[in-house]
Amino acid sequence: MLVLKNSRVFRRFLTSYLIILIIPSIAGYMSYRTSIEVTQSVSIENSVTQLEKAQEILEQRMAEVAGFTRQLGLNRELNVLMNENPGADKTNVYGIWQVMTDNMAFTQINDFLQNFYIYLKNYNVVLTQGTAYFRPEHFYLDSRYNDVTFEEWKKNILDKTHNSEITPLGDFTYKKTPQSKVITYMQSLPLGTYSSTSPAVVVVIIDEKIIANLLSGLIERYGGWTHISDAEGHTISEKGIDDKAIAKLSADSHFDKGKVSQFYGDDLVITTRSKTNGWVYRAGIPKASLMENANKIKYISWLVTGVALLIGLLAGLVLSYRNSVPINRLLSVMKDQFGKEEIVGRNEYDFLQGNIAKIITNNKRLETELNRQFPLIRDAFLKRLIAGEFQTRDETTAAASQADTGLNLNTGYVGILQIQGYSGMDSVEILNELSAARLILKQVLLDFGSHIQMTDLGADRIVTLFTISDGEAGKTLERNEIAAILEKLMQYIFYEYKITITAALGEPFSSVMEVSRSFEQARQALEYAVYVNKKGILWFSDSQMESATYYYPIDMELRLISTIRVGDIDEAKRIVLSIITQNTENRELSVEMKHQLIGELKGTLLKLLDQKAFLESTIFENVKNRIIGIQENEAIELIKREIDGIMEALCGIITSKKNDVHLKTVEQINQYISEMYGDADLNLYRIAEQVERPEKYISQLFKEVTGTNLSDHLEKVRMDHAAALLSTNQYNVDEIALRVGYNSSHSFRRAFKRVWGVSPSSYRQSVD
Repeated sequence: MLVLKNSRVFRRFLTSYLIILIIPSIAGYMSYRTSIEVTQSVSIENSVTQLEKAQEILEQRMAEVAGFTRQLGLNRELNVLMNENPGADKTNVYGIWQVMTDNMAFTQINDFLQNFYIYLKNYNVVLTQGTAYFRPEHFYLDSRYNDVTFEEWKKNILDKTHNSEITPLGDFTYKKTPQSKVITYMQSLPLGTYSSTSPAVVVVIIDEKIIANLLSGLIERYGGWTHISDAEGHTISEKGIDDKAIAKLSADSHFDKGKVSQFYGDDLVITTRSKTNGWVYRAGIPKASLMENANKIKYISWLVTGVALLIGLLAGLVLSYRNSVPINRLLSVMKDQFGKEEIVGRNEYDFLQGNIAKIITNNKRLETELNRQFPLIRDAFLKRLIAGEFQTRDETTAAASQADTGLNLNTGYVGILQIQGYSGMDSVEILNELSAARLILKQVLLDFGSHIQMTDLGADRIVTLFTISDGEAGKTLERNEIAAILEKLMQYIFYEYKITITAALGEPFSSVMEVSRSFEQARQALEYAVYVNKKGILWFSDSQMESATYYYPIDMELRLISTIRVGDIDEAKRIVLSIITQNTENRELSVEMKHQLIGELKGTLLKLLDQKAFLESTIFENVKNRIIGIQENEAIELIKREIDGIMEALCGIITSKKNDVHLKTVEQINQYISEMYGDADLNLYRIAEQVERPEKYISQLFKEVTGTNLSDHLEKVRMDHAAALLSTNQYNVDEIALRVGYNSSHSFRRAFKRVWGVSPSSYRQSVD
């Protein structure tokens, strides 16, 4: 260990690890600063929201007070009293009692209406909720403003016209008992009175404590003060602060009255202004209380960072030792091998560099060799394709992707080009000449059509696939286009190289699984062309031959069995249609041959029933009886329709089995997510490991079955549990983030807002 500490390799490893350790520390510090800022921003946002809600409630209550005065203006009994002209002995006692009784209920629906009175000028009477004062002086003795004389009260309130006026905060005595400060709302009746006097005045006395209680939520949570002033700056309500402090605050040039939130001294001052009446709402929150959560984050961050740095330093020492040991051993071997210490002292990485360079060189050589072998891979794929060796569509698609054909093999034609004049000649010179002719023919074909794939078929034959590229999926290849290419090819290659060819083409294929069938047709057409000694282009449809035997090769039967086993009903129907077409349109079968063909098809279907999936099915006996019940002497269309129906039933069993397996897998995924959503390390790899399926498979399967991405579902499950925890008020946001699988509360907040549309704090407040 001491030797390693003094080695340059050990020191370089240790330096690298220390640098790596510093980089995340810097990133952690930046994350810490971001967390502090986010926590502060969220706290300020919550405080502003709470003040705005209190403002909204207060304006609503004041609107109810105004609505109460408007209802009094429409009160029939009160209007009668206002318009009466009482004499010395004529007092409408019943009407006064009725007005007092009607208005008693208003004190129960709004605590702002607990103390109000109505002054009737013609009767010179003050009506309260339970008493009628026929001399205003008597009311003044019970309830009055402490700093207002009777004459001032009568002149400025009773004898004056008011239109929704509000007096600032003042001391008030109610029923000879000193109360706290109040504000007064005044409205003259009837509504719309514009003269200097009015028949009646409604006066509502609102206790400042009731207003202050609406803002108590801010003070109870953080401490601090609240203050409300009207548009002229007169105090409406104050708690935790006096007028001198507010005046000093307003006069300070460093205080911006237009800002919603700002730090002033040791407080965060929040200001909102009512658009309805111009009232200004202010709240002061101690900065220390506001930053309580941020301070917790700071202490935890410094503690975790210190521990992480210590652990990282120890890990760096261990890893430096472990990684430098093999290099030092290698250098020691090199020293022993060459016996020259100066080689090691000059540069201990020379030996490693030389060997790595050799590895890179060998790797490039291997890559070049693979590229050289790539045409052979493509040629092998084409040979397997035309031979019908692929059993399923998926297998064919995967092999085509590996060969990188770049073509759409779902539509096109298969042709065979035979070079004329070399039949029966097998000398070395002839074979060399044929090889040259094939190369020329292939090159010319590529020049005439870039979307042509070719492979050799013997010494004098070339199999060609005429199709389109993947980027032209909507295009169809016409027969006359191929004929034009081949005619041009034949003319050019004859005049330039004196090579004569015969072209035979099968019927068009509409599926990659039908390529072998089209090739077989092209081969039969070429045999016919040789038989009748025909030159030029020959299509399979023009070479119908009589045959004493039916067409049902073993590879076609194996492909049909494999297709039904995987549940691909469309491909199975195409194979059966191809078999029927080959034996009805392109051959003339005797009755006996037709019966044998139908028997072979029935035998193929009966072989399929030996599969476990079919044996366990409830419709096994029914399908078996349907197969046995096919009559060979029926019309071929009826037989094909019955075979199609039987195949649909068999493929339906396979599809049902697949769906059951898929549903069980999705249920297993949902169950695992519901149990492990709180694990921050839960990801696609862990889920795939649990259900024992590949990651790509379960991702596509979950999307197909549920219509939702697996990652979106996991996030939704976590956010649903987070919403439930937010509703309980049992944990803070950081604790909830950890409980639902987020190591970062910032990431949790972003995910919550993405799913629910609001921040976690706003969601909790809306629930409250």
